[in-house]
Amino acid sequence: MKLPARLKNTLLTWAFIALIAGLAALTQRVSEQIDITSNASNTLSEASQKVLANLSDKVQITAYLKKDAAIRRQSEQLVARYSEYKADVSLTFIDPASIPEKTRELSIGSEGGILIDYQGRIERLIFMDEASLTNALLQLANANERWVSFLTGHGERAAKGIANCDFGSFGKALDQHKIKAQPLNLATVQAIPDHSKLLVISAPAVPLMAGELTLIKQYIDNGGNLLLLTDPNNTHLNPVLDWLGIRVLAGVLVDGQSKLYGIDDPSFVLASEYTKHPITKGFQTITVYPVTAALDSALTSPFKAEALLSSAKQSWTETEVVSGKIRFDAGSVERSGPLNFAYALTRPIKNTEQRIVVVGDGDFLSNTYIGNVGNLDMGLRLVNWLIHDDKFIDIPSTTTPDGNLQLSPTAIAVLSFGFLIIVPVLLLVTGFFVWRRRNRR
Repeated sequence: MKLPARLKNTLLTWAFIALIAGLAALTQRVSEQIDITSNASNTLSEASQKVLANLSDKVQITAYLKKDAAIRRQSEQLVARYSEYKADVSLTFIDPASIPEKTRELSIGSEGGILIDYQGRIERLIFMDEASLTNALLQLANANERWVSFLTGHGERAAKGIANCDFGSFGKALDQHKIKAQPLNLATVQAIPDHSKLLVISAPAVPLMAGELTLIKQYIDNGGNLLLLTDPNNTHLNPVLDWLGIRVLAGVLVDGQSKLYGIDDPSFVLASEYTKHPITKGFQTITVYPVTAALDSALTSPFKAEALLSSAKQSWTETEVVSGKIRFDAGSVERSGPLNFAYALTRPIKNTEQRIVVVGDGDFLSNTYIGNVGNLDMGLRLVNWLIHDDKFIDIPSTTTPDGNLQLSPTAIAVLSFGFLIIVPVLLLVTGFFVWRRRNRR
């Protein structure tokens, strides 16, 4: 039977509408996308996919960022790639200005911060890209509990103390990473615990006893890992520094570039550029070190010494009181910058690598200063490397090939002449002929 043309057209129209509606409903149920970029820049790397596959619980990402639409959109797009492979990866934005007390409690500075929570453990980021986020998830995937011993009994900064000079906030951050900080008084405990992955000694106020120094020497000789924090003019750690082949230079390290960052006290040393080392890999955040001693490495050191932190070129060691107008005295024992104030020491021993870090300042991890820019992140990186928990993944950033168009001077002249003269003339001529043709009608 032959249908009337009008009915046939009506049925075809309704069939087309039904097809469109069906496709629309299908897009709500099924999500598929194809990355057609030449370098798959919109797809997670295989390394990131493997890390996500090993995470059994949900991942909560809380971004304490200002209401900047561009930055938040970039973060959403990045986390969306992770959500494609793990549905329970969530992202929440919070304006730091709306909860100032909470941000202070979390040691989040004015620039904001990003917290990644997995099974109650937390990693912190200042800037989030695929490499930093994947490495943070990799650290969180490690559920093993580690112990770190903090030497006490000589006026050192307490790992769980609440005084301004103590390390209480840093100790809490370590606990969130399943790194347990325990006090260690060698006057009452005649050995460094075997389960301790690291010994931390922070600028004792009085000399260590001979028996304590002997235990520390045995610990180092047996391959123990050590974080040594000293201060200017503190001589109580000189015996330990001599064993390591590190010398503290006289005076206080002053930084001429601190004023560029709004800091009037020249004894505050800022680090913005870092040497190539696993501790600082991918680290791009400024760190602040108040009242710092410059260090030097002896050629006779039994360790391979690598400079970890250095001051700016316009710095020097000031041997006088740091107040008022100060200047570098070239004719004295003062040394001009750049100067090293942190070293990473390594040596092979007992089928493993012994790791030691010496820093000429202990205040940068104290409760007063740990919230400054990247200080907490630097402290966590130091501890993670020292306890051999440095399983970072190198994920190179994806860039668009041929992103820059290089033109010869001739090509630039041709294009300029064409767009500035030829194209406007053609438009004028075309418009004239159209106008003339219409007037003739």
